[in-house]
Amino acid sequence: MANFVVIYDSCVLYPAPLRDLFMRLALTDLFQAKWTKDIHREGMRNLLKNRPDLTEERLELTRSKMDLHVRDCLVEGYEELIECLNLPDPNDRHVLAAAIKACAQTIVTYNLHDFPSQSITQYGINAEHPDEFLRHLLDMAPAIVMRTIQETRLSLKNPPKSSEEYLAILEKQSLPQTVSVLKDYANLI
Repeated sequence: MANFVVIYDSCVLYPAPLRDLFMRLALTDLFQAKWTKDIHREGMRNLLKNRPDLTEERLELTRSKMDLHVRDCLVEGYEELIECLNLPDPNDRHVLAAAIKACAQTIVTYNLHDFPSQSITQYGINAEHPDEFLRHLLDMAPAIVMRTIQETRLSLKNPPKSSEEYLAILEKQSLPQTVSVLKDYANLI
C-alpha cells in the first residue's frame, strides 16, 4: 500500500462520475484514500437535498460499498482537533482535522479557497483540485491511471459510453487539464 495519503472532501464524492473514478483510483494503491463518516454525511445530506430521486437507503448502500472496498479508508478519532483549527469556513474544519489525524499529505477538493495554504501547510498538508490531482497521477503512473480510466468507462453499461462521451463527462466535472491530456489517448480509454 502506498504511503501517500489523501483525504477526499465530500465535493469529490458528490458527483457519481467523479466518485466512481476516484474510488477505482483508490484501489490502484498509488495512494491511500481516506474520508470520514462526517464527510459521508455531508455528501449524503447534499445529495438528498439536490436529488429527490435518490433515497437515503440507496446512498447508505453506496457508502457501505465505498467503506468496504477501500482498505483502511475511514479516519476516526479526529474530532478533538476540530475546535482548535482555523479555516475560512468553520464547517470544513472536520476535513482538515481528519487529514491531520490520518497524516495525509493532500486534501482533494474543489473548494481550494476553504483550505488556504497558510492554514494547512503548517500541518504538512496541501489542497489540490481534482484536476490537478489527476494530472499528477497521470504524470506519475500513466499506464495505471489510463487503465483505471478505461475500466471506469467500460463499466458504464446503461448506457455504454464511447471514449469521446466519457471525456465529455469528465469535462463536465471541471477536469479540463486531464481531459486535454486524455484526448491524445482516446483510443486507449
